Amino acid sequence: MTHLEDNARDLADRLLAGYSGTRLLAAVAGAPGSGKSTLAEAIVEEINHRQPGLAAVFPMDGFHFDDAVLSDMGRLAHKGAIETFDAHGFRHMLARLKANEDDRIAVPVFDRALEIARAGGRLIPQATGIIVCEGNYLLMQDEPWDRLKPMFDLTVLVDVDGDELRRRLEQRWAGFGLDAETIRQKLDGNDIPNGMAILARSSEPDIRIQN
Repeated sequence: MTHLEDNARDLADRLLAGYSGTRLLAAVAGAPGSGKSTLAEAIVEEINHRQPGLAAVFPMDGFHFDDAVLSDMGRLAHKGAIETFDAHGFRHMLARLKANEDDRIAVPVFDRALEIARAGGRLIPQATGIIVCEGNYLLMQDEPWDRLKPMFDLTVLVDVDGDELRRRLEQRWAGFGLDAETIRQKLDGNDIPNGMAILARSSEPDIRIQN
């Protein structure tokens, strides 16, 4: 069994032990390239293997501001930074998911191939008892992000060494066909500072995972 599988199994155990029929929200936070998305998906897969349909992933990335909005803000080159997300919209969606009063809820999903958030990209039915939210800024202490943590029943922060984070992000952007200089600019001008800010300014989680 891999390290990822061990962590996913342990976190699934913890969530299932705490589930009594009332919807639970878990947060998996971390820098871009930390492996938070992979871990969140693995947790949900593990839960659904035991109780089909009980869990779903809810990504924060669906709340990116549109490129046209970021252009107007003068922040397009910094897409992915904390101010390029709709924090208030995300918080209200969390509250709606937590209340679980609707037969189903449509949530936006970020399409990386198109670099755009697709409204209604995923449906979460009322029967989904455990939602694993994943995103960079879920535990940030900056306003208004600091209002999110109390909404979660379990919080996890995926911690990655800076050198390893750079290696992963270089590999990610190379996979999108970017040249070495463009990748360096994206990392040094945006991704790495964002990642370091997340590790420095996130509140202490219930569980910290060294990935």
